[in-house]
Amino acid sequence: MSHTPPLERSSIKKGPILFIMILGAFLATLNQTIMSVATPELMKDFGISATTAQWLTTGYMLVNGVLIPITAYFMQRFSTRQLFLSSMVIFLIGTVVSALAGNFPSLLTGRLIQAAGAGIIMPLLMNVILALFPPEKRGAAMGMVGLAIIFAPAVGPTLAGYVLEHYDWQVMFYGMIPLAVIVVICGTIYLRNISERTPAKLDVAGLLLSTAGFGALLYGFSRAGSAGWDSAEVLATLSAGVVGLALFTWRQLVSKEPLLELRAFKYNMFTLTTIINVAVTMVMYADMMLLPLYLQNTRGFTPVESGLLLLPGALVMGLLMPVTGKLFDRFGAKWLAVIGLVITIATTLGFVNLTGSTSYTYLILMSTGRRIGMALFLMPIQTAGLNQLPNRLNAHGTAISNTIRQVAGAVGTSLLVTVMTDRTKSHVKELMMSGGATDAAGQKQLILDATIKGINDAYLVIVAIGILALLLSFFIKKTSQAKEESKESAFKPVTVNEG
Repeated sequence: MSHTPPLERSSIKKGPILFIMILGAFLATLNQTIMSVATPELMKDFGISATTAQWLTTGYMLVNGVLIPITAYFMQRFSTRQLFLSSMVIFLIGTVVSALAGNFPSLLTGRLIQAAGAGIIMPLLMNVILALFPPEKRGAAMGMVGLAIIFAPAVGPTLAGYVLEHYDWQVMFYGMIPLAVIVVICGTIYLRNISERTPAKLDVAGLLLSTAGFGALLYGFSRAGSAGWDSAEVLATLSAGVVGLALFTWRQLVSKEPLLELRAFKYNMFTLTTIINVAVTMVMYADMMLLPLYLQNTRGFTPVESGLLLLPGALVMGLLMPVTGKLFDRFGAKWLAVIGLVITIATTLGFVNLTGSTSYTYLILMSTGRRIGMALFLMPIQTAGLNQLPNRLNAHGTAISNTIRQVAGAVGTSLLVTVMTDRTKSHVKELMMSGGATDAAGQKQLILDATIKGINDAYLVIVAIGILALLLSFFIKKTSQAKEESKESAFKPVTVNEG
């Protein structure tokens, strides 16, 4: 492979490369967010429970989380162009399967195929940014990525709500097919490689252990909602998940060519921000499942009204991302994270006392406030940790970061749905014992009231998780990039070719 000297880095046309890749990431994110509004409608169409329906979101995130560790290997073994185009083609195939699905298993299969492609895109994009930009300029670059990626959640629920109100849910996926085709065509024409390929062997044992560990852990969390936390099945799968991940960790530490280089955790700021990311990801994903269920299942709002409620906050969040990126480059992540989490916690407290008459305006204000807070801490926390890593760990760092975020989102979603379901059952019993209505209309209202109380309890759990993240954020420090342990340059040259 030919090497481009570091001084020629400025001659690389970053715009077309980032535009194509951000477009692909936007599409993958849009695909993930449309399900938040569609879930209640799909529950009715397929006759399934919330615990089953949430697998359309949880399964998507789980496959992302299982496959993202392999991206570190992929980014070493294949060129940027090959990897991006392959992931988009897989995503396109999954979109077609979803559009043609006539039952829940078929739709879930399509979603899982989509996730297999989408899981590669985000860590690949982040790795390209780490290669193209020095640490002192990465905040602004990540902010621009955030603007594009957050725009997807801004329009996703509203678009999905409009489609569901006027068309069949399959139209959501049919509309995505031409967009995916455009990304593949543009990538074929304009995308260039930002990579330095090295011979690498796939750690098959590590891959199997990570898949088994993450899969069993998530399955256990999901089944707990219907089977109960004391169920032998739940306890067995959770235990198997913990054992699988423990063996995976051991395997990575003793392997000469690990699937994930877990020694990245010896860098203290990367470790701290990764732990914080687990908590803030759970906080972020909460509304994707809980709020649409509250709005549509208990309050009777239409999918369009549900989507429009989320729109202002997501738009404000997207617009704030570039500003946050520049503030991060200047001041670091600590106080952005602290201020952002205080705002998020305060506005989340506004959701712990929802009733059957809570005003639409109030919900918009609280939801928008949550997203203003999130805009201040999401990208800074993640970038602060990655900036400490030496260049040789960039691929592994982005893979670890994205793996943990996806799995945290999946586990967090499952946990919150479980809490909501479990607490709803308890509230139904309490209301019945206190003299609940015996006629059909009264019993229906009693179940709605119990469901709202269950959602309130789930939001209270989110507040607790947010407080934990806030306490940890006070320990964030601004660090410089660690020196390479090898004799190689601390800032490796970027290879640009057509590959």
